[in-house]
Amino acid sequence: MTREKSDLSRAFSEDGARKTHVGGQALLEGIMMRGKYNWSVAVREPSGAVYTEEHDLASGKEKNGWLYWPLVRGCRALVESLVLGFKALEIATLHAYEEEDEGEEGSSIRTAACPQATSCSDSPARAEVPKGTSGSCGTAREVACVQGTEHEVACEQHTRQEFDPDFSWKDDFGRPDTMIDALGAQSSLEVVGETERDAPELIANSKDANSIPSAKEPEPEFGKKEMIISMVGGLVLGIVLFIVAPAFVTNLIVGEYDSNTLLWNIVDGVLRVAVFVFYIWLIGRMSEIKRMSEIKRMFGYHGAEHKTIHCYEHGLPLTPENARSFPRLHVRCGTAFLIMVMIIAIFVYTVVPLNALIAAWGVPDGAPKLALVILSRIVLMPVIAGVSYEITVRWAGSHPDNPLVRVVLWPGMQMQYLTTNEPDDGMLECAIAAMKLVLEREEAEAARAAQTEQTTQAVQTA
Repeated sequence: MTREKSDLSRAFSEDGARKTHVGGQALLEGIMMRGKYNWSVAVREPSGAVYTEEHDLASGKEKNGWLYWPLVRGCRALVESLVLGFKALEIATLHAYEEEDEGEEGSSIRTAACPQATSCSDSPARAEVPKGTSGSCGTAREVACVQGTEHEVACEQHTRQEFDPDFSWKDDFGRPDTMIDALGAQSSLEVVGETERDAPELIANSKDANSIPSAKEPEPEFGKKEMIISMVGGLVLGIVLFIVAPAFVTNLIVGEYDSNTLLWNIVDGVLRVAVFVFYIWLIGRMSEIKRMSEIKRMFGYHGAEHKTIHCYEHGLPLTPENARSFPRLHVRCGTAFLIMVMIIAIFVYTVVPLNALIAAWGVPDGAPKLALVILSRIVLMPVIAGVSYEITVRWAGSHPDNPLVRVVLWPGMQMQYLTTNEPDDGMLECAIAAMKLVLEREEAEAARAAQTEQTTQAVQTA
């Protein structure tokens, strides 16, 4: 009997012939995809519809070419991916949990706008309608009620903020037990004008959503202030968990940094990787804690993103049926970058002559020396990020068939077992919706460039 291949083996052996630069990030109930010219977000709303939104990417290469130099571009990519990731997460939060935030207030709005709302919801004559359709009682996900012309007029006053009190996370979004990072993404966030697309019935793009009348604008769960606080808090937590804590423990185990520098850096690096792996493992298995099941679903969206990219790279039509057959791991996932950062750090910290500075400045043992070591690690992070980017993204991503690439990417591929889950079809639909927005834009830009070239040649010929 033929032994079934693992996802790891399939990810290497079934890498598609069409290599794409499109990358993405898993969100709360959604996916962000990034291409050359734009980035898009697709979010599963409480109604069951898929909300989509896209924005331009404005390259700064012409004005700041030095940001695209080797080593420097890795730092730029890391910062830009964080900025874009938080922006995408903000969009996802506004649409994935709109129903929860409104609570009973949304119900009172529905009752006030439609005096016969109660009788309508209790009526057996109901039919599900698409999101954004007027003339139904309650939300778009709720049902249409046929009780005469007067009642239809009253129902038309309803807003998209109203919700179904019978909504169930488990029933509507699938099993609760079921992030590629946007490396190289730009941070400019100009909105792209939407055009009508041949989208599925349940796809609701930003143009359609904004045109629906509303009695009450939804209050953002994350404003700019909250987003900045979250970013700063996450940065501080990362420094504490992955730099300060390992360095402190290493000092207790090995002793002073300059007494055995090589051993000190090895132990520190191993502890850093162990903390990172344990952190990801713990998040993926704390589903009993509030909101943690949503993190596990993010891992499912991560898997959906990989499967969708596999599907495109194999030249197949982007459908859940086609994408489902591919492995949830991908050789060009940004997780490999994070692991490579920690591995490269060991080498960089070892070759930097920190001992000479300690001796020259006469830094005393104990807290002062440990503080200098920690500070040097923070200062050297851009260098480490740059080197890691060149290895994992530029080199390994361009030479997937090289046997050495498998060795380099193996730790990151193992981490993907923790950061991805098998997605359901709803997750695949979101990933495909986001992917299509990016691909459509790139096709349009390619057609525009071809037309410009033809025009230029015609002028030169004339």
